[in-house]
Amino acid sequence: MTDPSRLAHLRIRTRDALRPWGRRTLFLIGGLLVGAAAVLMAILADRAQHEFHQLLGISRYLSLVLTPFGFGLIVFLTLKVFPNSQGSGIPQVIAARELPDGPTRTALVSLRVAVGKIVAVTLGLFFGASIGREGPTVQVGAAIMYAMGRRAMEYQRGLLLAGAAAGIAAAFNTPLAGIVFGIEELSRSFESRTSGLVLGAIIAAGLTSLGLVGDYTYFGSTAAVLPLGRAWLVVLERSRRR
Repeated sequence: MTDPSRLAHLRIRTRDALRPWGRRTLFLIGGLLVGAAAVLMAILADRAQHEFHQLLGISRYLSLVLTPFGFGLIVFLTLKVFPNSQGSGIPQVIAARELPDGPTRTALVSLRVAVGKIVAVTLGLFFGASIGREGPTVQVGAAIMYAMGRRAMEYQRGLLLAGAAAGIAAAFNTPLAGIVFGIEELSRSFESRTSGLVLGAIIAAGLTSLGLVGDYTYFGSTAAVLPLGRAWLVVLERSRRR
């Protein structure tokens, strides 16, 4: 007969061996989902702006009616339907990282807030608001990662950081920017036990956006060039003055 104590010991060893892979899978899948969400927000934002310009093509005076109505609708939704979805998104994630796990943190980075953020940004751009989707993408990314690792109490801060930075990486299609953002804006330094996991999530999000929409440039491109010749004298003169 098999010794029950040996079986129990084997189960414990197996569980301990698989635990790191569970964490890696959690951060990796989370990064993929954040990347997909960022691409979705980009598509909705571009479509909303296009539709607004189409309406202005009919009559520019339509904005005098549509924009105030739309702003009122957004305020109602963020206060009554999706509370805590107002704001840029970055301060909310920073606050969530500092708060202890519980209802207060959940209120800032819940999936309901993420949905509200996407709805508010899309409607805002449709009604002519001068807003961006970068900050909201940070909060949406953090909310997705937080929801995925809700039971992983010891990795909550790392998950929030990974989700926020992955959101930036996917929004701008620049994984390196997500890494720098995570270090400088959200945590100032990586926690040693989650640094590799965070980097993996950021890279996964960046690759997801790259795979879905290609190697696009967020700020577009310009045909302006600085040919060799007298134009470079301006650069030398500027350097000398400094």
